[in-house]
Amino acid sequence: MFWAVLCAVAAAGANAAATVLQRQASLRIPAAEAFTTRFVDRLLHSPTWLISIPVICAAAVLQALALMWGPMSLVQPILVLELPLTLVIAHLCTTTAMPRGGWWASTLTAAGLALALTCAAPREGSNSLSTLDWAVAMTATLLAIALCTAAALGCPRGKLRAALLATASAIAYGLTALLMKAAMTELSDRGAAALATAWQTYMCVASGGLALLLLAHAMQAGPLTASQPAVTLGEAGASLALGITFTADRIRTGWWLLPTTASALLTAYGILLLARLPVLATRTTTESDDE
Repeated sequence: MFWAVLCAVAAAGANAAATVLQRQASLRIPAAEAFTTRFVDRLLHSPTWLISIPVICAAAVLQALALMWGPMSLVQPILVLELPLTLVIAHLCTTTAMPRGGWWASTLTAAGLALALTCAAPREGSNSLSTLDWAVAMTATLLAIALCTAAALGCPRGKLRAALLATASAIAYGLTALLMKAAMTELSDRGAAALATAWQTYMCVASGGLALLLLAHAMQAGPLTASQPAVTLGEAGASLALGITFTADRIRTGWWLLPTTASALLTAYGILLLARLPVLATRTTTESDDE
C-alpha cells in the first residue's frame, strides 16, 4: 500500500506540471477556434503543449503502478493533490510570490484529504468485471460525458461552459482509471502479453485521449476557478463511484461516515480556495487570446 500511495502522489505532481503547460498552450488559442480541427492543429504545433505529453505519459505510468498496488478508492482521491501542486508549480513558473492564502488553502486540502482517507480506510475489492458490468459502466459514463459536453456547447464561453467541459473530462478520467485498473490486473496476473492483448488497454488510451481533449477545451473556455475544481473533485467522485460500484472497493461505514464526510468537505473547501487564488484564476502576462 505504501508504494501505491507514493506513486499516486508522484502522479499528482506530474499531472500538476502538465496542467500548467496545457493551460498556457490552450489560452493562446483564439476562442473562435474551439471544437474545430484548427484547435487540435494549434495544439499539435504548440511546443508548450507537446512538452506536456511526455509529462502526462509519466503521470499515467505512475498512476498505473499505483492502481496495480492499491484500490481505486485510495489511489484516485490522492490525485486531488494535483491542485495544490499546480499552485506551487504555477508560482515557480511565473516567478511571483505565493499569493496570500495559498499555503493555508494547500494545507486545508492536504489535511482534509489525509483525514478523509484515514477515516474511510479504502480496501481492495474484486478486480474482475463481467461483460454486463463493463457494458453498464461504459454506457453510463459515455452518456454522462455526452450530456455534459452537449450542455457546454449550448452555453457561451465562460465559467459554466468551462465547468461542464471539465466535468465531462473528469468523468472520462474516472472511466480511464477503471480501464487502467483492469489492464494492470491483466499485467499482474497474466503478464505483458495479456496486457498487450486486453481490450481495456486500448480503451484506456482512447478514454484518456478524450479526457485530455475535453480538458484542453475546458481550459480554453474559461478560468481555472471554474474548470479546476470541477475536474479535480469530479475525477475523485467519479472514480470512487466506479470503484465502489463495479470493483466492490470497500470503505468504512457506520459512524465513520461522519468524519469522512466532514474531511471530504474540508478538502473540497480547500480546492475552491485554491482555484480562486490569482496565480490560478488569471492569465499570465505571456498569454494572449489572439496570438
